[in-house]
Amino acid sequence: MTSLEGSSIDHLNLPVADLDRAIAFHTAALAPLGITSLLHVLPDPASGQKAMHAFGVDAKPFFWVIDAGREVHHDSDTHVAFTAPDRDVVDAFFAAALAAGATVLREPGVCPEYHPDYYGAFVRDPEGVNLEAVCHRAP
Repeated sequence: MTSLEGSSIDHLNLPVADLDRAIAFHTAALAPLGITSLLHVLPDPASGQKAMHAFGVDAKPFFWVIDAGREVHHDSDTHVAFTAPDRDVVDAFFAAALAAGATVLREPGVCPEYHPDYYGAFVRDPEGVNLEAVCHRAP
């Protein structure tokens, strides 16, 4: 049996209808979390490679937006949550996301239904994805 201790998701690909819009939005919204734009991959029709853009921390990309080449419809179940080191960063994410074009799903605050120290903010990005920043630490 393999231990899962220390396991995590290595990366996530999110299809988008408008790659340039997604890059601009995520560059602004994720900056308060210390997540930056890292890599842009150009399309290669010969291999079928789609254009995509990676965000991450240091040199490690883990969040990719992929040009779907078509309209994408994310339903209310499409949700990505990013860990924030403290509540001020959750608030900064929320402000940056709104300034970049997101709509409010849930303003920053404690979500006691998850646990007593769960502090999160939820927005819908321009592609329709429910994005969240969350801090699990006590104030």
